[in-house]
Amino acid sequence: MSLNLTEEQILNLAPDAGSVKSGKELANPSKWVSKGANDRALWGECQGSGSKPYQTQVDLANIAFKCSCPSRKFPCKHGLGLLLHYARQSSSFTVTDEPEWVSSWLSKREEKQEKQTEKKDKPVDEAAQTKRLQAREQKVNDGIEDLRLWISDIIRNGIISMPEKGAAWFEQMAKRMVDAQASGLANQVRNLSDSPFYSEGWQSGFMDQLLQLYLLIEGYRNSETQDPTLLQDIRTGIGFTQKQEELKEQPGITDDWLVLAKQSTERDNITTERCWLYGTNTNQYALILQFIARGQLAQSILTPGMFVNAELVFYPSVLSMRALIKQQNSTSSHKTYQGLNNWKEVAIAETTAFALLPFRSERPYLVRQLKPVRHKDEWWLQDSNGEIMLLKESHRYIWKLLSISGGTPLDAALLGKEDKYKVVGIWNNGEYIIL
Repeated sequence: MSLNLTEEQILNLAPDAGSVKSGKELANPSKWVSKGANDRALWGECQGSGSKPYQTQVDLANIAFKCSCPSRKFPCKHGLGLLLHYARQSSSFTVTDEPEWVSSWLSKREEKQEKQTEKKDKPVDEAAQTKRLQAREQKVNDGIEDLRLWISDIIRNGIISMPEKGAAWFEQMAKRMVDAQASGLANQVRNLSDSPFYSEGWQSGFMDQLLQLYLLIEGYRNSETQDPTLLQDIRTGIGFTQKQEELKEQPGITDDWLVLAKQSTERDNITTERCWLYGTNTNQYALILQFIARGQLAQSILTPGMFVNAELVFYPSVLSMRALIKQQNSTSSHKTYQGLNNWKEVAIAETTAFALLPFRSERPYLVRQLKPVRHKDEWWLQDSNGEIMLLKESHRYIWKLLSISGGTPLDAALLGKEDKYKVVGIWNNGEYIIL
């Protein structure tokens, strides 16, 4: 059995810097009274301050953790230490059947998944469900009318005063959208608030976001004329959700997926985790969204650079991107990838995407042989044809990119849209490195 995680990827699972430090210290064989492994799990007993050692276990299929220590962090330092120790010295683990305390935990996880499957088979009160949906539709319609008036006032008065409004002014409208049960619109209003108002040319980006927001609500107000699949995208943008149980009944796409990048944001004690995946056989991109309450562990733990063999079911969309994991298995395979050859091909792909879905968000691209170059006191990426694209947020990773590439072309994973892209990872000697 092999583990498809490097030390860097394992440490990316840590909830904070303190856990990274403690996890490294516990990746020492002298800390573990016993340890074992098989195809399903890792486990070990770590001697702590108490009389009994802490029992630590890792579900390898879904990279889930459990430990008898009192820590509320997920994963705790013992889980990180055990996983790091295995990544470094797998041969020192006894390959055997798991003990009862491990098999019991794995069985409970399987039972929970089975109960969730049984729950979806219970009959639904369709009349009550229809009544609730109608009530929500009315709330959304009322909220949209307020938002439409708000946007009209901005256009009529001009945007020159926007930097002076302050975050509270935007947040007031965002909260109105939350009250209207239109969480997607609330997020877009908050994105307007995050515009770089004191950067040159902020007006163009602000107007682009504002007009996309207007386009979305106008599309919803004219729902009866929309293509059914596009209407799903519009409703998703508004904030309507589709039950995951219903989606999981549909056939998915099975592939060896490379986790390209992970983004996490927190608001109101809820962490939103966005994981971008690339299917090495299908050349398909996917976005896995997870919403995690503080103190809880994500349903699926994905870390950039790891490969997972999984069946993904995609949400209905004219431009399939968001998906959920129907079934997941770990894999140690390192597959090849295709990618685009230059910025012209990226531009063509972007044009096609916007023709299908003009109010979409950023998406990933794999592009071959890009090298960092300095131009007009800023960092750009140059393709094999000599065309260049300005790097977004380059200050966060440019020195690591330069130190690895030495200024020579490398294949890169990008995230962005239109003329704004940032590098999330590169390939160096066949290894995917996270930036």
